[in-house]
Amino acid sequence: MSHDFVLEPAERWLAHDPDPETQSELRRLIDAARAGEDGVRAELAERFAGPLEFGTAGIRGVLGAGESRMNRAVILRTTAGLARHLLEAIGDKARSAGVVIGYDGRRMSREFAEDTACALAAAGIPSHLSPIPCPTPIAAFAVGHLGAAAGVMVTASHNPPEYNGFKVYWDNGAQIIPPHDTSIATAIDASPPADQVPRMPLDEARRLGLVRDFPEALERDYLGAIRGLAVRSDGDRDLCIVYTPLHGVGDRLVHRALGEAGFTRVASVPEQAEPDGAFPTVAFPNPEEKGAMDLAFALAKQEGADLVLANDPDVDRLAVAVRRPDGEYEQLTGNQVGVLLGHYLLTEGRAQGEDGRRLVLASCVSTPMLGVIAAALGVHYEETLTGFKWIANRAMDIERSTGARFVFGFEEALGYTVGPVVRDKDGISAAALVAELAAVRKAEGRTLLDELQAITRKYGLYMSGQRSYTLRGVDGLEKIAAIMAALRKSPPAAIGGVPVVAWRDFEARTRTTSDGLVEPLVLPPSNVLVYELDGGSRLIARPSGTEPKIKFYFDVREEVAADEPLGDAEARATARLDALARAFSGLAGIG
Repeated sequence: MSHDFVLEPAERWLAHDPDPETQSELRRLIDAARAGEDGVRAELAERFAGPLEFGTAGIRGVLGAGESRMNRAVILRTTAGLARHLLEAIGDKARSAGVVIGYDGRRMSREFAEDTACALAAAGIPSHLSPIPCPTPIAAFAVGHLGAAAGVMVTASHNPPEYNGFKVYWDNGAQIIPPHDTSIATAIDASPPADQVPRMPLDEARRLGLVRDFPEALERDYLGAIRGLAVRSDGDRDLCIVYTPLHGVGDRLVHRALGEAGFTRVASVPEQAEPDGAFPTVAFPNPEEKGAMDLAFALAKQEGADLVLANDPDVDRLAVAVRRPDGEYEQLTGNQVGVLLGHYLLTEGRAQGEDGRRLVLASCVSTPMLGVIAAALGVHYEETLTGFKWIANRAMDIERSTGARFVFGFEEALGYTVGPVVRDKDGISAAALVAELAAVRKAEGRTLLDELQAITRKYGLYMSGQRSYTLRGVDGLEKIAAIMAALRKSPPAAIGGVPVVAWRDFEARTRTTSDGLVEPLVLPPSNVLVYELDGGSRLIARPSGTEPKIKFYFDVREEVAADEPLGDAEARATARLDALARAFSGLAGIG
């Protein structure tokens, strides 16, 4: 291998990098590598390990110079590929309807958004550009509301501060799925070097009408649409709420949404209220991470809050915590919030007979409890692959083919969408609906924890768990592949002594029952196996799509006697979950 196997691609990239800042950064690294500084060649090798892969969530990566980093050069080549696909697939619509472009408060988000707009303008494609950092749900809403041909949101969601990303929507307002993602990826590969991607100066593009700001009424229209999702207008709206956007872009619109719903006692965590891409008060800006909600809990105790709400930085996820009788705050899981919202919408929302069949969806790794509730209420329920793009697109497929009305979709990673207003996760409308439910129950002298207990006693206790095993290197990837192959070749008849009543192979797109009946699955192919167990429990095996891991998910169902303390049922469920985890890990030859 040549001594310059790393320096040569770095020099080629440098020659075409249009950004003076990343030029200087890369020049310093190249000079340091030539001088023999320790570790620099390894860093360059990492930065030139290959282009960031464009997939169904667009691209996402660490900021910095190089083809394997997020930077202006990568954004320009990506936009060139997107423009080419749009012109080839829907040329006239792309030129007339344009592309929505939103961006959050992360480092370089505005620069990436403006570069996107300028490159699209040079290709003859107009854009609707957010004038300020905006939540992801606003950008997703704008695509459909403005009749755009596509959308781009510059965000890395809840990733660490050093990340940014470029998420793409199609004209239906949902994230792209095949074949659009593969076609765009092919077009990106064929894009010229970044400095050869045509860009129209922003001022000129604005003068020619090829870049225009979001309409002033867009936020008003969005807030009006989510107000229309409300189920009830009563309840104790004097509920005290503490909110944190975790240094993201949610504070202003969440306050407006809650205020218009009648909630005026809403206090934001002051240290986290303004957008700040450095995320100075949290190690990881994800409300699921330990410690991320500490400041919110401290303020909640000070205010005596009934409810704590938190969004991730781009406001598409929602975390919820409730005050317990002892004064401490209990953070609910995504599964618990999904069940609460789904149950509320199905039992107190518009009934089935009023406007046809209702529809709810969840990702396949979310609790099956919503499906049990839906079945009891005669509501159509389906599971999708992980990722909200699948929930949104499948909902629209079913709506078109059956005339069903989409009510709710969720995934266990704190993602929820209510109705057809936003075809993606929406942490703003979810916050308003959670507050509404809490207010209604408070007026009855009950809390969200009481509501969860009532649902559990009616439908059974569902407990979820996960085990992840990291297997690094080529040998690790081979072992992960061998585990999945062995499970497919010899499906277990029982796991931990519990009979398997059916198993689903998303790669083969089949569901096979224990008596040999094979049914087709409508989901796209994916390397996921699901085992349905006697009694309503299940487990799932799938490799991670982004890390050298294999992941096992467990959902245990436990009956609760009428007069039994829930703690007793929870103890049984915990023991069963641990036993299943040990048994399946042993069956897979891992752990």
